[in-house]
Amino acid sequence: MIQKITEYIATHPQQLAEQITAHIGISLFALFVAALIGIPCGCLAAKLQKGEAFLTAPFEMLRVVPSLAVLILLIPIMGTGVPPAVTALTILAVPPVLLNTIVGFRTIPDFIIESARGIGMTEKELFWRVKIPCALPMILAGMRTALVEVVASTTLAAKIGAGGLGEIIFTGLGLYRMDLLVLGGGLVAVLSLASGWLFDIVARRMLKYKYV
Repeated sequence: MIQKITEYIATHPQQLAEQITAHIGISLFALFVAALIGIPCGCLAAKLQKGEAFLTAPFEMLRVVPSLAVLILLIPIMGTGVPPAVTALTILAVPPVLLNTIVGFRTIPDFIIESARGIGMTEKELFWRVKIPCALPMILAGMRTALVEVVASTTLAAKIGAGGLGEIIFTGLGLYRMDLLVLGGGLVAVLSLASGWLFDIVARRMLKYKYV
């Protein structure tokens, strides 16, 4: 099997590179869209406690639906390719970002808020200079969780022609080739672990004050 995997890599280097690039691109774009939705909604939900259920319930309900089912349901609306894949993955990624953002803002100690107001900070300054830095560790933790989940789930994007490493896995299933299944699954696992590790490095750089 190892020989077959090695031969496949040697004979399909460009195709593998394109699949890995597509996989990473779809994953990062879905995470970016999820952050654009989840962080502002989380800030709003943390401020308006009565509106939390209204903001979180739709995403929690959609998250229960398997990603593959979401992809299939989106085909009549969006067709095939990258758009429905990104939409389905965004639905998967929003809840951890949203919920962690809410927790991040709600766990800011009251004395910090009172001290900031005591020195004359405006609400705008309080938000950007105090609340965001305090909530950032939890927000980044949510984004990391979302990223790892999305990288693993992007495999399904190949089912609707969006590309990625899922093409290798589904080809292996169709041809009953264990070497392709191992190669595709192994690459997805490596990407998932690497994405989490790289995100941790970025988070440490953004939160240097925590590791001094």
